[in-house]
Amino acid sequence: MAVKLRLMRMGKKKQPVYRVVAADSRSPRDGRFIEILGTYEPRQEPTRIKVDNAKAVRWLREGAQPTETVARILAQSGAIEEWKTGVPRVADAEGEAAVAGATEAAAAS
Repeated sequence: MAVKLRLMRMGKKKQPVYRVVAADSRSPRDGRFIEILGTYEPRQEPTRIKVDNAKAVRWLREGAQPTETVARILAQSGAIEEWKTGVPRVADAEGEAAVAGATEAAAAS
């Protein structure tokens, strides 16, 4: 079974809200899915992205292929970087995300 990480449209007419889901590539866009990974709200200012990076990284490690849009969303959330490097991102005091190793090195200084 080929698994894709893709968007599933929710919300009202002309007010889309998307779920980031892991789904079988043969299932329809808004049909059956395996697991919900997060949400994407493009109409909010600024755009709101909530993704469970641990779930996303687990699916990427198992071979799931993200669509182009989901790949961009996962890059913004830090899941792609965590998948490639193996080092999770954490938020610092200002709310900016940073690589855990860099944050710990800065705290030690």
